[in-house]
Amino acid sequence: MLLGGIRYLLPAIDVAHRHGCRVITVDYLPNNIAHQYSDEYYNVSILDKEAVLALAKELQIDGILSYAVDPGVVTAAYVAEQMGLPFTCSYETACILQDKALFRHFLTDNGFNVPHAKGYTNAKDAKKDVGFFEWPVIVKPVDSAGSKGVTRVDNPNDLDAAINLSLQESHNGHFIIEDFLEKEGLSSGSESFYVNGKLRYNAFYDQYFDTAATNPFTPSSECWPTNKSEEVQVEVRNQLQRLGNLLHFGTGLFNVEWRLCKDGKVYLMEVSPRAGGNRLAEILNYATDVDIIETEVSKAIGDTIPVVHEPNYKGHYCILVLHSEKAGRFKNVEILDSFNGEVVEKEIRVNVGDCVKPFSGANNAIGTLFLLFDTRKQMDDALIHQKDWLKINIE
Repeated sequence: MLLGGIRYLLPAIDVAHRHGCRVITVDYLPNNIAHQYSDEYYNVSILDKEAVLALAKELQIDGILSYAVDPGVVTAAYVAEQMGLPFTCSYETACILQDKALFRHFLTDNGFNVPHAKGYTNAKDAKKDVGFFEWPVIVKPVDSAGSKGVTRVDNPNDLDAAINLSLQESHNGHFIIEDFLEKEGLSSGSESFYVNGKLRYNAFYDQYFDTAATNPFTPSSECWPTNKSEEVQVEVRNQLQRLGNLLHFGTGLFNVEWRLCKDGKVYLMEVSPRAGGNRLAEILNYATDVDIIETEVSKAIGDTIPVVHEPNYKGHYCILVLHSEKAGRFKNVEILDSFNGEVVEKEIRVNVGDCVKPFSGANNAIGTLFLLFDTRKQMDDALIHQKDWLKINIE
């Protein structure tokens, strides 16, 4: 059973079919693309863990994943625990990791680097605590992904608008306020895989952001391998292993966001027991010598997983998220002759004439480019100056 129906599920469906599995997709949107490729679809909200559990028992499923679908992770963990199926972590751990306020509280209690942070359900309580934070702050839902509902606030007088936006994107009506951390260099993340609680694989990446976008906190590209020093990478690995020990991680894939800050410290921002969005695991099948999708699906259905080790890279790869800075109707995407890399894969999700929205979250992406470069400098130059070679035409 795969929770959700977005296109990120397609490679997991393909791998499951190669294993001889019958694939069931579940969500409340029957027109989602993944349902066209699964063997069965059921219209059940993935936020309703009891309803999904009842369906899973009725169908006698052998495995469950919320692959790259953040809202379904807690439900998947719950169903797996109730039915004795393989999962990356316990239901209790998933609840901590998937709630940003609970996660910050856990990090604080266990001596990790963490900004001042506090969760709320209403603006009135939040505004009583303005002196607790070191301004500016970030306001965001505790339970959303794809940077939806995230706002930087420099002045307490602007809190109301930011809180209203975060609540619009929240599933449970909770939001978090935390200090805005000044990063050193690019923000970073990882697709990380644990085997029996031991951290074996870390595909560390760096993120670029489109500062002109409606939401400048939505990543517009990820690139591998990271340019962070080996010393920093070792520190991140150590923190992730300590976190895994404390929360009793099992076997499975985690999407991690972390940040090296101006104070010289590494901060774990998010650690979610699922594949990352933006097709991260897919490009890693091009970029490295570990098939992490095969590994994750094998784990979920109880098959023997392939050997997992730190990735060896085959070049400098990046995902570029195609998006528009304005609303309009999609015309086409042009890649000019001045482009200095190789287009490995081009994915367009919209049709000519379709309405597109400004880039306020990952759900507003037009598509993706998988790009390959000979050097990190070529890649950085292309990403910084992409308007010189990339034209996204909106009418």
